[in-house]
Amino acid sequence: MNQEQLRRMRDDDGFIAALDQSGGSTPKALRLYGLDESAWSNDADMFDLIHSMRSRMITSVAFDGARVLGAILFEMTMDRDVEGIPTAQFLWERKRIVPFLKIDKGLESEADHVQRMKPIDGLDSLLDRALDKGIFGTKMRSVILGADNSGIDAVVAQQFEVAERVRNKGLVPIIEPEVDINIPDKAEAENILLAAISERLGGITASSPVMLKLTLPESTDLYHSLIEHPGVLRVVALSGGYPREEANRRLASNHGMIASFSRALTEGLDANQSDEEFDAVLDASIAGIFEASRT
Repeated sequence: MNQEQLRRMRDDDGFIAALDQSGGSTPKALRLYGLDESAWSNDADMFDLIHSMRSRMITSVAFDGARVLGAILFEMTMDRDVEGIPTAQFLWERKRIVPFLKIDKGLESEADHVQRMKPIDGLDSLLDRALDKGIFGTKMRSVILGADNSGIDAVVAQQFEVAERVRNKGLVPIIEPEVDINIPDKAEAENILLAAISERLGGITASSPVMLKLTLPESTDLYHSLIEHPGVLRVVALSGGYPREEANRRLASNHGMIASFSRALTEGLDANQSDEEFDAVLDASIAGIFEASRT
């Protein structure tokens, strides 16, 4: 584990950029960027376009280590270069931005009001490759669709099982049990989730920590006890579909949480913008998210 990256993630102001759209979410991300399906003819072209978008963001003068602490990458992004340099290496050496890797392979069908992660085949070899590429930590996502005790417990148990394998490799896992923002019993689901996570943090220490990526809660400062836990390096917030203004408002009221936004970060960016226009929009987005992350 890179100790300077660990110190930076623990102590410095900033937020984490989620640049980890996978095959299923890439078409939507490209549409929001002003590119519809007519812009590509196959998956290879589509992934070239999303890498071009990500590279444009990463190399922008607005995307700086003074405000962006970390970036979560899709596996293909980790395996590609930015300006001739492997992406994770570019992020850290040129920008002082800590690189993370999305490792989950998508979601199972809904059961007990949750979607657990699909099996992550080849996890050990993927983690070894991540270490070789200079990755600091990982991220894996599940989804909670209702205040179901057994379902939420199953999601959290699976997340911590994978996190243990990640920690054993010397990487820092970001555990992401997303609560869908549209469910009617969201507040109740979040209370169940808090209890389930708290129960499993007992053996986690500061020397081999975890991070938590959680939906912005209905109850302000609900996750304060998790933020204060010595084994939790950082609690970060996902935007979950909230527009950026609403996501920033909610984030600013939850003290100690920092952002890990995807859609809210890229809101307003367009492939047809000039570099000056693109940089200005991205700078305004980063500035707002950074300020909301400092409370």
